[in-house]
Parts: sequence; C-alpha cells; structure tokens
Amino acid sequence: MGMKNRLIVILTTGILLLGQPVMAQTSEAVTDSVTLAVNDSTAQDSTLTTTVDDEALLAAADETDTEEGGFHKQLKTKFIDGNVGFMSLVALSLVLGLAFCIERILYLMMSEIKAKRLTDDIRKKLEENDVEGAKDLCRSTRGPVASVCYHGLLHIKQPMDAIERSITNFGGLQAANLEKGCSWIKLFIAMAPSLGFLGTVIGMVMAFDHIQSAGDIGPTIVAQGMKVALITTIFGIVVALILQLFYSYILSKIEKLTGDMEEAAIDLLDIIETYKQR
Repeated sequence: MGMKNRLIVILTTGILLLGQPVMAQTSEAVTDSVTLAVNDSTAQDSTLTTTVDDEALLAAADETDTEEGGFHKQLKTKFIDGNVGFMSLVALSLVLGLAFCIERILYLMMSEIKAKRLTDDIRKKLEENDVEGAKDLCRSTRGPVASVCYHGLLHIKQPMDAIERSITNFGGLQAANLEKGCSWIKLFIAMAPSLGFLGTVIGMVMAFDHIQSAGDIGPTIVAQGMKVALITTIFGIVVALILQLFYSYILSKIEKLTGDMEEAAIDLLDIIETYKQR
C-alpha cells in the first residue's frame, strides 16, 4: 500500500474515532437544550394559567424523555451492558474496516475512466502516425486502463506476441494493485463475529460464576451473563454485515475495472496490429 493510501486510511480512522465523542457531545447539548426549553415552557404555562392538568404534564414529560433518549442512548446503554472491553474491540474492528473500505472505494472511483473513449483517441493518434502523442495521452490519463495502454505502446516496435505477453503481465500487476487492502477488510469481517462469539463464551462463564457464587440458579442471577453473551454476538454479526456490504461493492468495482482493462487491451492489440500493417 502506497503512502497516499496509508494516509487516507489513517485520516479516515481518525475521523471515525473522533466523530463518536463529538456526536455524543452534540447529542447531550441538544438534549440539554430541549430539556431547558421544556422547563421554560412549563414554567410559562404555569404562570399564565393554573388550570393545567398535572397528570397531562407528567405524561408529556415522560414522552419527551423517551424521545430525547432515542437510538443513540439505547445504543450506548447496550454497548455498556455488553461488556465495554469486548464491545470496544468490536467497535474498533468496525472503524478500521470502514477506514480500509473508504480508502479502496475512493481509489477505485478515481481509477474509473471511459475506456472506449481512450482507445478511440489512441486509434486516431496512431492513424496520424503520432505514437508519442498516444503515449502522452495515456500518461496524462489516470487509472490502470491508461497504464496498460501506455505499457503496450512502449513495446509497439516489438512483435505482436511480445506485445500481447507484455500487456497480459502488466495487466495482472494492475489487477493486483486494485485488490490492495482487501485482505484487511476480509480480516475485520471475520474478526468482528469471532469477537462477538468470544464475548458469548465469556458471558456464559460469567453466568456460571454468578450461579456458583450465589448457590442458586434463579433467572436474575443468570440474566446478566446471558445479556453480555447475546449483546456481543449481535453487535459482532451487525459489524460483519456492514463490512460485507462495503466489501461486495468494492469487489463489483474491481470486476468492472478488470473488465475495462481486458477490453482496452484487446482493442489496443487490434489498433497496434492495424498500425503495423500500414
């Protein structure tokens, strides 16, 4: 992985990690503002009228508290209930996996070009006997497709078999470059549920420890350990599913670029053969 790709991964990881406390602080600030607004509104209503039903106010306050909690508060509660140690490892797998996914997606998006237009432009240059112009065109175009075409033009004076062999070998290297970092994504996809299952085993051990300490097998004693076991498993599977979606999208991008390289290579060989026969 190049220095630029590493920098993208590091920056993305930092943004994802720093974004969590910022979002938490923002949520808390919004919660405080809503609470103050509700309190001020209640105080004004109490000053203006004395016929407000107390039970209705209590019901409204309970509804406001429920809305303020929302998904973020529930997620935070479940995170703590699932044992912070194991849940932090699962969350770290998600952050690092997303960092590599974003880096690959950005790289693949920047590598995409209109391959057919490039080969048409190369054909026009060669029809004008402007080989150097065709090379300059490939050099000024980003992406592996242009690199493969440039590599083929470098060997234009050699026999067709040598040119085809050179393009095939160089195309294999470019295809391997497209898949850089994917092994790390697969690692985090496998690691997340494994950590969840490890938390499941630890939760079961905790449940049996509580039973042994209390000398009883009541549901209250077993509940805590079982809760840890189930929550860690759920979070691990969810993280793996999220990363798998991104990974499938990345694979589709790689397949498209690989197909574009193969199509461009075939067109380039036909163009070079036509140029040599002139």
